[in-house]
Amino acid sequence: MIEQSLAGLWYGFGVAFEAHNLMWSLFGVLVGNLIGVLPGMGPLSAISILLPLTFAMHPVPAILMLAGIFYGSQYGGAIGAILLNLPCHPPHAVACLDGYPLTKQGKGGKVLGLAMLASFFAASFGIVVMIFFSPILVALAFKFGPTEIFSVMLLGLLAGSTMSRGSPLKGVAMVLLGLLCGVIGTDVNSGVMRFTFGLPELSDGVGLVALALGLFAVGDFLLNVNRVTYLTHNARVRVRDMLPDKAELKQSFMPMLRGTLIGTLFGAMPGTGPTITTFIAYAFERKVSKTPERFGHGAIEGVIAPEAASHSKTQVDFIPTMCLGIPGDAIMALILGALMIQGITPGPQLITAHPDLFWGLIASFWVGNVLLLLLNVPLIGIWVKLLRIPYRLLYPSALFFIAVGVFSTDNSLFQIAEVLVFGVCGAVLAALNFPMAPILLGFVLGPMVEENFRRALVLSHGDMAVFMLHPISAAFVTASGALIVFQIVSHVRASRRQRDTLQAA
Repeated sequence: MIEQSLAGLWYGFGVAFEAHNLMWSLFGVLVGNLIGVLPGMGPLSAISILLPLTFAMHPVPAILMLAGIFYGSQYGGAIGAILLNLPCHPPHAVACLDGYPLTKQGKGGKVLGLAMLASFFAASFGIVVMIFFSPILVALAFKFGPTEIFSVMLLGLLAGSTMSRGSPLKGVAMVLLGLLCGVIGTDVNSGVMRFTFGLPELSDGVGLVALALGLFAVGDFLLNVNRVTYLTHNARVRVRDMLPDKAELKQSFMPMLRGTLIGTLFGAMPGTGPTITTFIAYAFERKVSKTPERFGHGAIEGVIAPEAASHSKTQVDFIPTMCLGIPGDAIMALILGALMIQGITPGPQLITAHPDLFWGLIASFWVGNVLLLLLNVPLIGIWVKLLRIPYRLLYPSALFFIAVGVFSTDNSLFQIAEVLVFGVCGAVLAALNFPMAPILLGFVLGPMVEENFRRALVLSHGDMAVFMLHPISAAFVTASGALIVFQIVSHVRASRRQRDTLQAA
């Protein structure tokens, strides 16, 4: 099997280095990097706009271009999240939590350098997994039915409620608020519109892009609308200042490795998007840290682990999409649609029926990631200089791109109004010290939790014991219970320490 995989990879590099394929791959990563940097724009919008272009293209360069936009935007998205607190793509919302505080401390360039190294490492690991472990991961993915997927989502929700710096109750409340926003729209089973207040525009639910940009970008703008200073005056732009020292590399290695493994695991599971991966990587990193109080105030691990998880997930995500025909998120669904437009049916026979497409795509991942690494090293200094733009000019410009990006996703002015509403809500909640990240997690997981929970009960004829009868599901449910117990014990111990401190004083 190893010799066959290496032979296929060698053949793939021959396909990827063909002039027209290399040109379209380079075009894709450049567009993706630019789209990722621009506030309000994301890969979903870019791929949607360029999808008609693929109608007249050969399947191989068409898919290489779309894939390049996808993983190229991951690099660019981290730039906006870390430097400007703008999660241009929802998975990068977690990077705002610690990346932006580090930027305000004058470490924006160095954090970007570390994030770029973590991204390249994770992407390379994900490519290796695709090459050698696709059959194993595909077999594992087949074992995840609605019962197992619900248990995974349940664990993700519980982990999300622990990410807040303050009261755990506030974190739980924000997860529940996200769940409530996630079930707005038409019920997939009964076709009944729920919680829409008579607005037909909400029949398809709340827009994910509108929610993320409203809570994080517009909310931050409203909180700081009277600021007259620069975002920061300590940003270092010299190339040597972007290179991490040995201590920082040592500090980042284990979070990088853990984030990569988490992203790989979730990349093999069909139906799970990259957003949950980054949130769980952040929550796990916070749990294993000896100083969890640093998270949210500028912990490098809080940036490295989610970024590594996002990039390994991005690469491994192609396994269920290409080999099973099951997209992990909306972007994968678009790429799946592009394949079908070209007359190619994704599935187990794809590797043998279209080896040029499969192995050429894998080889292009490495070519594209190397190109991105070479491009971002000289360009990071330019992105850091964005911090010197006066606030009164920077954020109005960002709001313009936000409005354009949100409108382009569905050609609807109503979504711009959604951004404004969520921006006001985000500013109020942030002023009251409520965490924003759990809202996004609850929103993303809400429909999936409901759908898989109802489906599991239908298949078991209403027997709740089904979640403990399946071994994989039982393991995740047990982990969820252990997490609840751990949270209660931690809260009791913290209360005792506080009481003892007050008595000693």
